[in-house]
Amino acid sequence: MKVHETELKGLLVIEPDCFGDQRGFFMETWQKERYRELGIGEEFVQDNLSYSEHGILRGLHYQKPQGQGKLVYVIEGEVYDVAVDVRKGSPTFGRWVGYCLSGDNKRQLFIPAGFAHGFCVTGEKALFAYKCTDYYNREAEKGVIFNDPDLGIKWPVEAPVISEKDRELPRLKDINSDDLPE
Repeated sequence: MKVHETELKGLLVIEPDCFGDQRGFFMETWQKERYRELGIGEEFVQDNLSYSEHGILRGLHYQKPQGQGKLVYVIEGEVYDVAVDVRKGSPTFGRWVGYCLSGDNKRQLFIPAGFAHGFCVTGEKALFAYKCTDYYNREAEKGVIFNDPDLGIKWPVEAPVISEKDRELPRLKDINSDDLPE
């Protein structure tokens, strides 16, 4: 297994070992002690699975309070996955990274609590899985508009399909400081 640190502290790209032959392949998507050795010691309490078709964009979401760290990966298809540092006081506040995650490359992204997260389906469809370090809480749900011009995220789909709720999210600069994670 290979792990790559990113320019955003705590955010990791993971390339799990994958063992294949003419029958298919096998890989561990999570193993507590092995991932703890990589620096991911968080306790995961909830697993989620999302299905979306080409051009669907979900995000950018975070929770405050009750932040959620996430271990995300694609089972089938391909997405462009983005994490934005929204931790007030962070030296990388407002910076983002984006990675292609797919069923073919089997990459995972560990996103600690304090980051807004979203993804856009670049393949025909995507089956997207993620583990969370805390439970979903509708009252704690927050977010940043996907096309915030101050962030300048280069989404690979020209006219993404966005939910009404996500279209109404504020720009990062318009979010009250009390609604940002530490």
